[in-house]
Amino acid sequence: MTDGRLRIIVVDDHTVMRAGVVALLASEPTIDIVGEAGDGREAVELAERLRPDVALLDLRMPVLDGVAATERIVAGGSGTRVLVLTTYDTDADIEHAIEAGAIGYLLKDTTRDQLVEAIHSAARGETVLAPRVAEKLVARMRRPAPVTLTAREIDVLNAVADGLSNADIGRRLVIAEATVKTHLLRVFAKLDVSDRTHAVIVALDRGLITRPDP
Repeated sequence: MTDGRLRIIVVDDHTVMRAGVVALLASEPTIDIVGEAGDGREAVELAERLRPDVALLDLRMPVLDGVAATERIVAGGSGTRVLVLTTYDTDADIEHAIEAGAIGYLLKDTTRDQLVEAIHSAARGETVLAPRVAEKLVARMRRPAPVTLTAREIDVLNAVADGLSNADIGRRLVIAEATVKTHLLRVFAKLDVSDRTHAVIVALDRGLITRPDP
C-alpha cells in the first residue's frame, strides 16, 4: 500500500471484461491499478515483480488457470491476497479456488461499491464471499458426508436385493454365514438403517447399488 492507496492487479483473459473492471475502479481514490494480465502465468509474474496488495483474478484462463495461479501467488511469499472475480459458481470451482488460497470469491454481477469494499476487506486479510457463493459453501458443509461401501459389502447388499438369505449369500460368495452378518451390520451402521430392506432401499437411492432393468 502506498499513500493509503491499495495496489492491485487485474487479471482476465477477456480484454473487454478486463478493461471494464479497470474502468470501473479507475476513479476510485483508494485503489491504484498497477498492472494487468491476460493469463495466469502473467499474473504470477506480476505478483512477484510488483507485489500488489490484491490480485483480482478470473478462474478460466489460458496458459495457467486461476486456481493454479492462485496457488503460486500465495506460495510465492509476496503477501498478495488473491480475490477471485468470475462468472463461474459451481461447487467445484469455489472449492478449488478456496483450497488454492484465494481469500475471496466474487461473481461478475458484483456492483462497483461491493467490489471496492471487497478489495479493501481482502487486503485486510478478511474472507470475502458473494452471497450466492456463501450459500453454496454452507449447503455443502451441511450435506451429509458421502457413504462408501467396500466391494464385499456391495456384493452382500446385491445378494440381499436378490432375496437371498444369509446362508444363501454365504454360499454365493463362499464366505461364512457369520461373516455375512458382520458385513450387514457394518452396512446398517454406514447407512443408518436397522434392517435389510431399508439397507437395500437406501443403497439404491444413493446409487451405491443398482438393479438390472426388468
